[in-house]
Amino acid sequence: PARYFDTKTTEPISFFLSGLEELLAWQPDSNDEFNVSAVPLAKRQPPLNSRRPRTLVCHDMRGGYLEDRFIQGSATRNPYVFYHWRYIDIFVYFSHHNVTIPPVVWTNAAHRNSVPVLGTFITEWTDGQKLCEAFLAAGEDAYGAVAEQLARIAQHYRFDGWLVNIENALSATAVGNLPLFLRDLTARVHSAVPGGLVIWYDSVLRDGTLKWQNELNDENRMFFDACDGLFTNYNWKEEQLERTQRLAGPRQNDVYVGVDVFGRGDVIGGGFDTDKSLRLIRQHGLSAAIFAPGWVYEHLGKENFLQNENRFWGLLAEYLPTHSICTLPLTTSFSLGMGTSTFLDGKDEESGPWYDLSAQDTQPLYPEHQGTLSTSCCLQDAWCGGSSLQLQGTIPPGEERVAVRLFSLQIPAPPKLFLTLLYKLEGPQPDDFTVALEVTTWDSGMCFEGNPTSLPEPNGRHYPRFLPAPPPSLAKLLAACHRGSHGWTSRCYELELKDCSLRDLSVIVSRQQPSPQETSFTCLLGEVRVLDTASLGASPPQVHSVMASQLWWQ
Repeated sequence: PARYFDTKTTEPISFFLSGLEELLAWQPDSNDEFNVSAVPLAKRQPPLNSRRPRTLVCHDMRGGYLEDRFIQGSATRNPYVFYHWRYIDIFVYFSHHNVTIPPVVWTNAAHRNSVPVLGTFITEWTDGQKLCEAFLAAGEDAYGAVAEQLARIAQHYRFDGWLVNIENALSATAVGNLPLFLRDLTARVHSAVPGGLVIWYDSVLRDGTLKWQNELNDENRMFFDACDGLFTNYNWKEEQLERTQRLAGPRQNDVYVGVDVFGRGDVIGGGFDTDKSLRLIRQHGLSAAIFAPGWVYEHLGKENFLQNENRFWGLLAEYLPTHSICTLPLTTSFSLGMGTSTFLDGKDEESGPWYDLSAQDTQPLYPEHQGTLSTSCCLQDAWCGGSSLQLQGTIPPGEERVAVRLFSLQIPAPPKLFLTLLYKLEGPQPDDFTVALEVTTWDSGMCFEGNPTSLPEPNGRHYPRFLPAPPPSLAKLLAACHRGSHGWTSRCYELELKDCSLRDLSVIVSRQQPSPQETSFTCLLGEVRVLDTASLGASPPQVHSVMASQLWWQ
């Protein structure tokens, strides 16, 4: 069927639904199993519902369902990728199709990085008006059926809820039922999807007219009260933020103030000045909804996309509270889910462009320190996948080392950790530097390294013990400890902790010799793993009754 398979290549594709009939007729189908997300939403700290401002990203690019619709990837050159997941809290996939089901590759990438994904339910223009009359004005059974289908769709494809965007005027009867529909949809999504969300877009007013308010006020408050949040329109002024904050009261974090990165209309900021809008939003304790950050790709072009993307998010970083990883194992090769080649064990196995966001790895923080350090993605060389993490910086005169924070963690430390690191030093004198891992722990008088007679480390910094070879029981899994190849160096470490909680994982680049000059370095990170020793010894669960279907031999 053309809905599920590309007519040119027969490959499985992601799809949307159009109109009320298609929505109400939707049933799970054996052809759409490819569309079910295979990655559960990773836990995070602090949890999404904690009392702090959030950041929502609304992805709207040229109508949606571009190369990202190919579930098993495509040979796309210079595709659009998003990888600053640590800095955002919610990802919305937006298009102008009535029922926009997020392509599963986005759900997989976001979930791996602890970010929930929402689809979009949108009605617009005269067709939208007719659609709304058909299900809202017809009463409880009709709008209940729509709510039930939307909740079932999210549950079946394993994404996390909906942005609801009614962009057309409504009759008095329809608008009267709208808060009831939102309440019903929200309740059903909460019950079908753990941690599910329904967010309302600032559009229709309580009397049914379509008039964007750019704030929370008495004209749209009943919709906010009926669901998990409000996403405001973009043309706000500071006094509207003040009024919104007052009216939202304890729910101020549930108001996502819209910021159009394209800067259309009478807006503050946009483009590389988006930080101006965010500064004001955060001064009022509100959440932010960053609309169409694909501006970086669409407006500035594909050529220097990764550089421009790091610049764009780097300028916003101080206004974006990050979230921490809270489960082990942590393992990543830093792949972006795209590349110009495919690497395995440091070797370029296959040249040629590829794009598959499902293959994107857990992403790190991307710290930037003006002039002294930059973190970026390197497509030219990798240990596994399509890219490595490139650290470029300088060690200031008289100092011996620089620390690069890769991950913030909030994990009770197991008694013994194994850590592995694969790296490659580049530049004229790579032998002048050493590279190692540093783990910090949260302050606690109880936390000790090694045996209880050792003293607590100052500021909770721990340098895991270097292992020349892995212990025999782990030799197979940790073969990486001595398998550096193609110029990559491999290191394996062990750390014993007692009553500690892990806080940060950093890479330390040190000079071999002290120097009065500043020294520049370039280091590629190919893979980092943090493993709980106890869980490594256990044999993996056996897999039973495997079935293969839909095979195509070429």
